[in-house]
Amino acid sequence: MAHDRSPSRRAVFLDRDGVLNRAEVREGRPYPPTVADAELLPFVGEACVALKQAGFLLIVVTNQPDIARGTLHPAASQAVDDWLREQLPIDDIRVCPHDDSDNCRCRKPRPGLLTDAARDWSVSLPMSTMVGDRWRDIEAGREAGCRTVFVDRHYAERRPQHSNLVVAELAEAVPWIVERCNEEVGAGEATA
Repeated sequence: MAHDRSPSRRAVFLDRDGVLNRAEVREGRPYPPTVADAELLPFVGEACVALKQAGFLLIVVTNQPDIARGTLHPAASQAVDDWLREQLPIDDIRVCPHDDSDNCRCRKPRPGLLTDAARDWSVSLPMSTMVGDRWRDIEAGREAGCRTVFVDRHYAERRPQHSNLVVAELAEAVPWIVERCNEEVGAGEATA
């Protein structure tokens, strides 16, 4: 896979379940759907197209701990990823198949999925944004040095301490993401 190596590429890192596709919510907590039940959330397609047209790479970064727990076969998770690639203009999908006890560097809230993708795609993390629906997503984005957008699904779990923006749907964040990035690009050109 050949990629442009300019260090100023911008990306929007997107959590998968609950941001792009509908998560199955049980007892207030989100779970991944099967490919048969996969459904894009409202206006996600339009939001992703708008972000691509604005020049952003779209990189999905998703924890799938049910693989490590043995309750989700890797092929089932891959089927949802493949389905998403057919629906949306996604550049890359990065999956952490581990659970907390594995103590890996890629499971959010650790930033490994983002930093590895940034290295491979020559992405400037400070010019990029992480969009997620759980505190782990927001912490991973902050640790990586990105701006963060919290899609509030009102799960029965810990909420993020700090995010730059809180929205109900991805589409609400698009103008803010584009505007913030354009402000930074303009400021960089003014000081050059």
